[in-house]
Amino acid sequence: MPVTELQRFKAEFFRALSHPIRIRILETLAAGAHSVQQLQAALRVDQPIVSQQLSILRAKNIVVARKTGTTVIYSVRDPLLADLLHVARRIFNNQLIGSQSLLRELQREARRR
Repeated sequence: MPVTELQRFKAEFFRALSHPIRIRILETLAAGAHSVQQLQAALRVDQPIVSQQLSILRAKNIVVARKTGTTVIYSVRDPLLADLLHVARRIFNNQLIGSQSLLRELQREARRR
């Protein structure tokens, strides 16, 4: 079955989210618009790294920038992104709960031996 253009688009979207700093940036921007300097301070990451990751997010139309005087302010393009991040967090939490259950079961099994 051939890959459709829509499937490629979706894969590119998720690929743009597949970097830890980009996730941190998006989680921060989901709470409100920030400048590069504010993001740098909030994330404790050097300015060139923040700018590089924002550039990738802008190229995929995930964040938008607006200029206020000499400052560029970034925000998420679609507020539903906050919902996506929230759902992902819930999925990860469920996976970790399952992992914890397996770990407890392994520990009980080890004690019985």
